[in-house]
Amino acid sequence: GWEYGGNFFFIDHISVDSGDTVFYGEWYPTLSSSKIFDFQYGDGVLRDVSVVLGFNAGPDANVLKYLPGVQLDWDLPGFAYFKTLFTGYLDQNEGSSSGPAAAPQEDDSYMLDIAWLYPINIGEQSFSITGHAEYISSRDNEFGETRSWILAQPQFRWDLGKAWYGRSGQLQIGIEYQYWKNKLGTHETENVAQLLVVWGL
Repeated sequence: GWEYGGNFFFIDHISVDSGDTVFYGEWYPTLSSSKIFDFQYGDGVLRDVSVVLGFNAGPDANVLKYLPGVQLDWDLPGFAYFKTLFTGYLDQNEGSSSGPAAAPQEDDSYMLDIAWLYPINIGEQSFSITGHAEYISSRDNEFGETRSWILAQPQFRWDLGKAWYGRSGQLQIGIEYQYWKNKLGTHETENVAQLLVVWGL
């Protein structure tokens, strides 16, 4: 968070079969109407409206996407947060001719995303169900069609830091299930469960 909104970003470091390493990152800065205008949305279901400008970049594949849009923050019972995001998915790829591992140029499309956090307290133990799910629409590329995809990554977490040494939110463990239909716009569908460790400062 910051004075006028919020930020979400990540950077992935991937080792591929050739022995090379690949970097990929996404950044979503938001401008919050409630923070900028010092405005409260009242007792309704809508908590905040934010403008977002997202960036997706993979320098090794010469990938660059711009994602301008709107984020709605909903006040739903039991949820710490529940956000819906609607953005464009605007292609600025350099194209397949820009390098041996370069991604093709694509037409523009759009993305829908939801993100949530639902805390659960049982006795002195704290758990949560969190994650996100996205839909990106199909688009044509240099060689044909990039299919629409659905990527869902729900997580179940246990607050181990609170249980062990009374520090809530610092150390969590759990499991993430990833479902990716038409992974990266192909015909491949991925299902994988992963162990999860989350460390917070």
